[in-house]
Amino acid sequence: MTYAHGGELVARSLAAQGVSTIYTLCGGHVAPVYDGCLNHDIAVIDFRHEQAAAHAADAHARLTRNVGVALVTAGPGVTDAVTGVANAYQARSPMILLGGAAPLSTKGMGALQEMPQVEMFRTFTKAAFTIERTEDIPERLAEAYRHALSGRPGPVFVELPFDVLFNAVDSPERMPDRVAIEPVPPPVDAVQAMFDLLRSAKRPLIIAGTQVYWNDGGDALRELTDATAIPVFTNGAGRGTLSMAHPHCFKATRGKALRAADVVLLIGTPLDFRLKYGREDWNPDCKLIQIENDAAELNHNRQADVALVADARLVLEALAEGLQGIRFQPWLDQVADWEQARNDKQKVWEALDDAPVNHFRFAAEVEHFIDEDTIVIGDGGDIVSACAKVLTIIRPGQWLDPGPLGCLGVGAPFAVAAQHLYPNRRVLILSGDGSFGLNGFEFDTAARFGLPIVAIVGNDAGWGQIRGPQVQMVGVDRAIATSLAPTRYDRVVEALGGYGERVEGPDGILPALERAFASGKPACVNVMLDPAGMSKTGASSPYIV
Repeated sequence: MTYAHGGELVARSLAAQGVSTIYTLCGGHVAPVYDGCLNHDIAVIDFRHEQAAAHAADAHARLTRNVGVALVTAGPGVTDAVTGVANAYQARSPMILLGGAAPLSTKGMGALQEMPQVEMFRTFTKAAFTIERTEDIPERLAEAYRHALSGRPGPVFVELPFDVLFNAVDSPERMPDRVAIEPVPPPVDAVQAMFDLLRSAKRPLIIAGTQVYWNDGGDALRELTDATAIPVFTNGAGRGTLSMAHPHCFKATRGKALRAADVVLLIGTPLDFRLKYGREDWNPDCKLIQIENDAAELNHNRQADVALVADARLVLEALAEGLQGIRFQPWLDQVADWEQARNDKQKVWEALDDAPVNHFRFAAEVEHFIDEDTIVIGDGGDIVSACAKVLTIIRPGQWLDPGPLGCLGVGAPFAVAAQHLYPNRRVLILSGDGSFGLNGFEFDTAARFGLPIVAIVGNDAGWGQIRGPQVQMVGVDRAIATSLAPTRYDRVVEALGGYGERVEGPDGILPALERAFASGKPACVNVMLDPAGMSKTGASSPYIV
């Protein structure tokens, strides 16, 4: 008879589910898990802050369309990871946070780092629970996988008490089967109702969101719009599910198109602030078809005419087959004309030679640099907003941003996970100077693991997305708590073992990016931006309501 301690069972259970990597920051409460990972060829990437480890697990989940796993120690280790878990919850990302805990044998007695961890996580996870017996570890972790992947994907918190991990039990003969979630087909009557609405439409619109990405619906989306000429806007992780180089994919005129559309096919995108809650900027008479993986999102903020829980790919395939012979070319041409007019105005800003650099010129230089094999990570306010309006995202999973929580600091952690998963692809962080400060120390992690991620920092010496509207509202003299120093973030990365450059004019951006990637090290290109750049362009802030 052989025995296994709890940490060995955790690692063996994760390996049985296909886990190849865990993201962590060490602590005595969880030490046995590391020992188990060595036995099962699970890579352990240790960060400098638990928030970063949680963000990395979130990115791992998004990039693999599977579960990402983070491991943190008890008490402050767990609380430090809260923001990463909350961000994953809002972004519908199926990560599992394994958290150490004080021994069950002393529960309630005031052990080191003891606190009510499970209760804290229940409000923003799909499930949160404690494993109370070592022999239950395999089945409970399989249960965590099922929770994370089923329906609307999302995070799960699993508490692992100290004595449960250190205890040894009989080694089980086999692990639970790998969790697989079957796609949910659309009901026949709902498909017919969608056909009826779209066949009678004159100005239909598709908004393809995160669920299209998770359900691998990109090919079906392209086939549907190729056949019907329905204009497409992408949202969230849906970016790249239809290449932005495709003539039917638009990004600059969504509000105008929504005001004119008579049917909107909304796939896996909540009617939240990004879509003006389905009210403002919408044609009040338009019909809504809503496809979701979460029944709670149906009819939220706006009543849908057809609402169903189903796999996005299966819905798109059914529509492509059932709408053959129907095209909306005049409407597509109209949206294309609006888009071209908007882009022509924006290109004036993209061509500015000013120094400090305008945000849109910054974005245009990045656009010249990236290709379809570049993973782009947005981590900032104004700078990411500008780049999102300019960059052409070609492939699913090529663009990562925090998601609807608007969490800054994801840049370096997301990039570490991305480079670890895809060592032969370039990974570029679009960072504000404010957001760089939150997890910039993770360039130490990238250097230790030989991951040559690159951040291009738009440095306007302030929290620009807040400071710009603040100055407009109360004037420079009363604009407080939003200024930063023009810090040499490039030198910070150099000190951590990487490569850095400071750039003052727009013509220096592209050569600096080339040198940064050629260095083979983690790198930072620190670009000095015009603090009033976005205000000059008239771009609106989400904080002005």
